[in-house]
Amino acid sequence: MTDRRQLLLDAAIRVLGTGGPRHLTHRAVDAEAGLPEGSASNRFRTREALVTGVFDRLVEVEALAWQRLAVDLPPGDVAAFAQVLGELIREFTDQRRVVTLARYALFVEAAVRPDLRPAIEAGRARLAERGEPLLAALGSTDPPAHFRMLLALIEGLLSNQLACPEDNFDPESAVAVLLRGFRAA
Repeated sequence: MTDRRQLLLDAAIRVLGTGGPRHLTHRAVDAEAGLPEGSASNRFRTREALVTGVFDRLVEVEALAWQRLAVDLPPGDVAAFAQVLGELIREFTDQRRVVTLARYALFVEAAVRPDLRPAIEAGRARLAERGEPLLAALGSTDPPAHFRMLLALIEGLLSNQLACPEDNFDPESAVAVLLRGFRAA
């Protein structure tokens, strides 16, 4: 990805994550990126192209997070996996809160725009390429199904913490319980 493209997409994520879908315009992205007016529309001719680019960038950001997760883990250690994933969940509700809110804004848009759903499915498939082997190494009896369950748990933890932040937020406990269940299933 070129530096300018990444700059524009990261700016679009900030616009989307702070203002929602209605604020995602080429002009708003240009302003957020600190680039001349017309920069975003030159790179992304339509709003749909911009939204697709944002989806791709969000998947890239999340795939890098899963990659980091894999690097930090000793093989087969459920407690370590739960700890690292819990830290990642906290990161996406704190320092990367805007990234998570942008992703949710696009999910809401996809609920009323079916043409966006293939991009979401492609993103999930890309994450599954990283996540399913991690679950297999932890003893999952059905890594594809269990990865979807883990994503559902993560989404619930993220959305609840974003909407009603808890001071004693403990995603590790929920993740650990689910992961131990994968071994028995």
